[in-house]
Amino acid sequence: MTTLREISLNHDAVLLEEAVAQLAIQPAGRYVDGTFGRGGHSRAILSQLGESGALMAVDKDPEAMAVAEQLVVEDPRFSIRRGSFAALPEHLSAQQWDRVDGLLLDLGVSSPQLDDAARGFSFMRQGPLDMRMDPDSGESAAQWLATAEEKTIADVIFQYGEERFSRRIARAIVTQREEELPVATTNELANLVAAAVPKREKGKHPATRTFQAIRIHINRELADLEAVLAAALPALAVNGRLVVISFHSLEDRLVKRFMRDASQGIPAPKGVPVTASEEQTPFRVVGKPVKASREEIARNVRARSAVMRTLERIA
Repeated sequence: MTTLREISLNHDAVLLEEAVAQLAIQPAGRYVDGTFGRGGHSRAILSQLGESGALMAVDKDPEAMAVAEQLVVEDPRFSIRRGSFAALPEHLSAQQWDRVDGLLLDLGVSSPQLDDAARGFSFMRQGPLDMRMDPDSGESAAQWLATAEEKTIADVIFQYGEERFSRRIARAIVTQREEELPVATTNELANLVAAAVPKREKGKHPATRTFQAIRIHINRELADLEAVLAAALPALAVNGRLVVISFHSLEDRLVKRFMRDASQGIPAPKGVPVTASEEQTPFRVVGKPVKASREEIARNVRARSAVMRTLERIA
């Protein structure tokens, strides 16, 4: 029997079978893959759809779009929209869809982006310090670091990287650009951060938190996540599910809090009487958070930090 993993052409699709199972796919349903990447999850979803089912994918990355456009040719049930998943209402309107039966978000940077030195996401590979998921839009990490105020840089690294030495790192970045040339490559930034950090975390490169923070800032990752979560609630049909795979604590805390509030409702002020029906919400959290198995982590070490959560509309 062919497995979903064999159907996928992207062997790095994290929690592939688990995510498709959580979507509880209806053969005639309408689904959105908000982060196409290289299409691993999309192909697996399509394998579960019938002839009248449909899948729309979204991605910012032109290289992802090239792969997706080939899939459009191969499968008439599939369509692709370039842009951020934060614009979910616009994407649905363009498709003339009012409601969907499932929305999947596989957050963060994709394996092909990390592995391509020219994209500038990884401190492990020498390349231009870009970090944009859409290289055709906005300023690169190098451009931002060349002009941002020291306090702004420190705040970003602290807030999005939870880096306790953020001020030291920001000072080093500003000193570098004042005395020599602005930081322009991944290796330059990684070495600069390593020199600025006085204490090391065991088993973690000292630049890990800084690279994460700058990437999140450049791509507006948390702001876009908040936007798509809010847009997902009115977009879900009854029995429709929102499935989100997070890769770091900032994302996961945001998703966890959002799903908790959606399923519990906003508490009434103290002393205000409410009826049982008023306390009910049309959403429920499905099961417990799902993490990658030992076998998957052995195949793909990047799956080790993945956490998947699911919210369902029940009325």
